[in-house]
Parts: sequence; structure tokens; C-alpha cells
Amino acid sequence: MFERFTKRARAAVVMAQAEARRVGHDRIGTEDLLLGLLSNDEGVAGVVLRELGVTTELAERGIEERAATAADQRGLDDEDAAALASIGIDLDEIRSRAEAAFGPGALRQPMGHSRRGHLPFSGGAKQVLKNALGEALRLRHNYIGTEHILLGLLDVEHDPGAAEVLAALGVVPEAVRDGVLTELRKAS
Repeated sequence: MFERFTKRARAAVVMAQAEARRVGHDRIGTEDLLLGLLSNDEGVAGVVLRELGVTTELAERGIEERAATAADQRGLDDEDAAALASIGIDLDEIRSRAEAAFGPGALRQPMGHSRRGHLPFSGGAKQVLKNALGEALRLRHNYIGTEHILLGLLDVEHDPGAAEVLAALGVVPEAVRDGVLTELRKAS
């Protein structure tokens, strides 16, 4: 399938892998693909996302908030935090000191796995790439560009992280689709 990818689409996937490595993921997820798309100012996806008010900084913040919420849901609950506070342990202070020393999300990163070599795609990211192919075929394109990957992000059931981040930023799928079609018309 990657032979159909444009140079910009390939670059977005490479950037997604770099992003996944940077934050310590063992797989390339949908959020990493979103950041990969935002890394290219000239690709249709980057243009459309910026026109909709989505910046790399906003997306990263949304991803961090989503990850923190997920970590809180599977981590210590309020009762645990209260018990620790009763013996002088402030979890918020620990989190802020760890993030100041090691970067945002430091306590959420898996420990001890290698960041070298090929990173596989998560199930959701695989679905995005399949969706991208479907979008290209639907638009009668013989290539897969950043616009197709962006459209593919909008309909992922298994790992909807990127779609949820976009929704939290007020981006609706119809606006993305309209923006992509407008940019494609401008280019032709």
C-alpha cells in the first residue's frame, strides 16, 4: 500500500513514527498520525487542519489531556490520593516535579522498552491507513495523500484517539471533509 503514498504522506508517517518514539510509545497510534500530518505545512491535511484552527501545540495539549484522563481512570482514585495525602504525599506535586525534570507525560511513559527499530502500527492506525485507501478510491485518486489519511482518521472505532482530540478542539468531520474537498478543487 505504501507505494501509493505521496512523498508528503510518507513523510507524515515517518514523522508519526518519530513522534511515537519521542513520547515512548511502543506502537504508532492515531494521535501520532495526527501529529505527523500537522508536521507538514504544505500537505492538504496540514492546510485544512490549520484552517480549522488546529495547531501542533493544541493537538499535543489535547493528546496529553486525553492520556492524563486515561491514566487517572486506570491509576489511583480519589480515595487512594486522600490516603497518600494523609501521610504527606501530594500526587499533583510529584507529577509536576517529574514532568519538570523529565518532560510532559513522564509518569505515563512505559519503562524499559527499546525505542529503536521499526514500530508497528496500532490497530487503530492500521484502520486509518485502510480508511485512507478507501477514501482515495472513493475520490477516484490513484494515490494516497495526506488528505486521505486525514479523512481516514475521522472514522476509527478501535483507537479513536485522534478523532476524539479533534472533536475536543471543536473540529467536526463534515468541516474536515469540506475543507479537504475545497483544497483539492483549488489544486486542480
